[in-house]
Amino acid sequence: MVNVGLLVRIEALPGQEDEVQRFLEGGLDLVNQEPGTVTWYAVRFGPSSFGIFDTFDDDTGRSAHLDGAVAAALGEHAGTLFAAPVIEQVEVLAAKVAG
Repeated sequence: MVNVGLLVRIEALPGQEDEVQRFLEGGLDLVNQEPGTVTWYAVRFGPSSFGIFDTFDDDTGRSAHLDGAVAAALGEHAGTLFAAPVIEQVEVLAAKVAG
């Protein structure tokens, strides 16, 4: 059962909206290689506002993800494609996960 998650808010820099979308779409290949990541969603909230929501069974999986390739890529592109992302660790209260 998923117990913890991450909510990441990303604001694209002016003119970088399409690049941020491509960057997030490309992140799926990276997280597919992470056995501890149960679900991962890249979303668009508005014209320049994006986000990532992902879930994990436990803090070990979440920590591994935070030390992984997607988090590293977020750090590398902060300031060039988007402002510094806001990363919130969340507790999952209830979930329906297909199995």
